Amino acid sequence: MSLRSFADVISSIAGSVLVLAALVIIWAARLTIHADIYVSELGATGMPTAHVFEIALLLIVAGGGLIAFAGKDIRSRVRWLAVWAPAVSLWIACGFFLVASQVTCTAGCPLPYGPTFDWQDLTHITCATLAFGLACFAMLQAAFADHHRILARFSLVMGIAVGVVAGIGGLCSITRIEVDFGSSLELVATTLAIAWVAVFGATIAARRLRAQRLMSSSSRFASPTSR
Repeated sequence: MSLRSFADVISSIAGSVLVLAALVIIWAARLTIHADIYVSELGATGMPTAHVFEIALLLIVAGGGLIAFAGKDIRSRVRWLAVWAPAVSLWIACGFFLVASQVTCTAGCPLPYGPTFDWQDLTHITCATLAFGLACFAMLQAAFADHHRILARFSLVMGIAVGVVAGIGGLCSITRIEVDFGSSLELVATTLAIAWVAVFGATIAARRLRAQRLMSSSSRFASPTSR
């Protein structure tokens, strides 16, 4: 196995493990709160889950960055989606998640209007929204990736699901209608998005390993043309 393939396999596997660990932490933290809250509220100032939520976001940053490194050669075949690789979208999303992990919302994560909303909330909500949006864009890019049929189909389904679920959840939050239902939808959207990142990494590792096995098999069974 070439050094590059080996690095890609290790990075993608490690990245997948890290983001799945983050997902477990988010769910464990959420289950300790006996109220319907949005995911960002787990890290809000004064929340007992704030520290572990910060850890979860940092794991997503690290894991997503490693997976993006391993998948840097994946490109979309659609011109307007190929302005940059899905890896770039993931890297930028990880940057915004890093900021969101350090600048959390205030207690209750107020909506972007009213007297309780301040610059801390604006920074967190903006970064978290941009990060989520870029992750969805990466899914859309991967949905039309060349030579990655299974990943493309999975990404298309997940991209649509995350977009619809997160969109409805966001509308519930903004309009203050069925907020409890909206918070559940946001948790589902978060789960699907993180799961996609993990599968994205696992797919890269599987393809690299499969390519190596095929190369090894070809070398093993190739016979010399002359003695």
